Amino acid sequence: MSTNRTCLALSLLAVFGAGTFHPAAANAQANCQWYATTALKQQQENDKLKCEFKGDAWSMDIKAHTTWCASVAPDVWKAAAQKRDQDLQACAAKKK
Repeated sequence: MSTNRTCLALSLLAVFGAGTFHPAAANAQANCQWYATTALKQQQENDKLKCEFKGDAWSMDIKAHTTWCASVAPDVWKAAAQKRDQDLQACAAKKK
């Protein structure tokens, strides 16, 4: 194989191969975007219902939610989102 073909082959491998080595990172980023957006929506519901939940979990700081999500295992951020949802459901039930 000529030098040019070898360079081209290595370049293509680098370009196309890079995408195959990082799907988990892309998936994690998408998951944390979902988590952060959900956390903001839950905080808006907290305000709307006047539930008065406080703390980091109830922040309107999307960057803080995204950063926290990226630092924990998926089961941890899933549990946090579920906990907020349960808290909101209980608050809404009391308001009826």
